[in-house]
Amino acid sequence: MTATLALTIGLAVLIGVSLGLLGGGGSILAVPLLVYVADLPAKEAIATSLLVVGATSAVGVLPHARAHRVRWRTGLIFGLAGMTGAYAGGRLAEFIPAGYLLTGFAVMMLATAVAMIRGRRSAEGKPVPHELPVFRVIIDGIVVGLVTGLVGAGGGFLVVPALALLGGLPMPVAVGTSLVVIAMKSFAGLAGYLSSVQINWGLAAAVTAAAIVGSFLGGRLAGKIPPDVLRVSFGWFVVVMGVFVLGQQLPAELRTNPLLWSGAGVAVAGALAITVHRGRRRTRADREPADRELAAPGPRR
Repeated sequence: MTATLALTIGLAVLIGVSLGLLGGGGSILAVPLLVYVADLPAKEAIATSLLVVGATSAVGVLPHARAHRVRWRTGLIFGLAGMTGAYAGGRLAEFIPAGYLLTGFAVMMLATAVAMIRGRRSAEGKPVPHELPVFRVIIDGIVVGLVTGLVGAGGGFLVVPALALLGGLPMPVAVGTSLVVIAMKSFAGLAGYLSSVQINWGLAAAVTAAAIVGSFLGGRLAGKIPPDVLRVSFGWFVVVMGVFVLGQQLPAELRTNPLLWSGAGVAVAGALAITVHRGRRRTRADREPADRELAAPGPRR
């Protein structure tokens, strides 16, 4: 086993941990890993990542299902709608330059990360839906599926926000449900790619096996981490990977410019500080009504 192959397989464990813990991020790791470490062409890396992420998600959903963290109807409908879009995206990707695909991938990652980090205010007294409306699930599934097929993203970094932010599902449930969707859409996107791309099946099998091992570890950790911590961690993870992938698409003279990367680091650190400050303010604002209620004098006897 060469050093490059050993490193690729070792890092593939993180793909599974990300999927099992966060319900997404597998392709965000897999595509850069296969392009920049395994040295695969971009489109072959995207197709391989769909296989790896699809198989890993299918296995990784098991611990979530045992813990009752999966909304099966929502997941299956979202997945079926997403498969349609994913297959179309995989066929369409044949006609789009690889650099454009990776750039679009990075931009979508950053936009999604912002939504996850900001979160949404919880509506007091609003019930948590057991299943989401069918029409919304179908529309979201088709759109997310199209992105999945185009850029090789299993869709977790879009599905989790759709379920947690728009649908109102608790973060751990959104994570478990997203794995059902990711598996279905990834295999559909792969089918679209196989019409024009050849895969190194030996490498794909080794990376998949390592990722599956990681998914069991991530699944065990998922139920032990507070939902808000999980959501914000997911968002910042996507920010870091998005900046990296976007930076790799810059001209060579800019990629090696330390001032550029220093500026990017300062910007990310500043944004993190602002997010933490706003989070504390939001927490205090959410607590104030309860504090006032506790401080209010009781009825006179």
